[in-house]
Amino acid sequence: MKLALFFSLMLTAGIASGQDAYEFYSISQHNNKAGMYVLGTWALTNIATGAYGWNRYDGSQKFFYQMNLMWNVVNLGIAGYAMYRFSQVDLLAMTPADMLRDHVKIENLFLINAGLDVLYMGGGLYMRHLASQGHRRAEMLKGYGTSVILQGGFLMVSDLVMYVIQRSHRLSYDPSIFSLNLTPEGIGMILRF
Repeated sequence: MKLALFFSLMLTAGIASGQDAYEFYSISQHNNKAGMYVLGTWALTNIATGAYGWNRYDGSQKFFYQMNLMWNVVNLGIAGYAMYRFSQVDLLAMTPADMLRDHVKIENLFLINAGLDVLYMGGGLYMRHLASQGHRRAEMLKGYGTSVILQGGFLMVSDLVMYVIQRSHRLSYDPSIFSLNLTPEGIGMILRF
């Protein structure tokens, strides 16, 4: 009797863990979509203001707006592609392990991107340095450099915020410490600690 109760509790814990995984992954996807909406909104705003400023201003300001426009065409493409990929996810075809693996992959991608964003800002600073040294294309380098610093700074903050949100979400995910796997070869029990 006690053994039957134990296996019944174990089986229930395993099923609950699977259900929790779907909720966990749905929230993860919701967070990622929100991040892509922010990136897309930033991109559209910069494309509009970039087109205006590119046409309106001269000198380094013209190049600043020009780079903002070009940079954010790429950002808009990234946000659009990510939203398309999210729409292609079939939750029912994924196992809880697949969901966690995908979540961790995207979480790590945000952290890697934040590192790349630092490099972008460094490149922008270098362009501004070259401009201050009397380079023959000083106006362009100053405008482009300022834009790259701004865009890299926004992306770094955005990527770090998304990383912290997704990491916190993963760390708060508390699947059952017990799971019972029924396979043709027999019954397997996993105890996580």
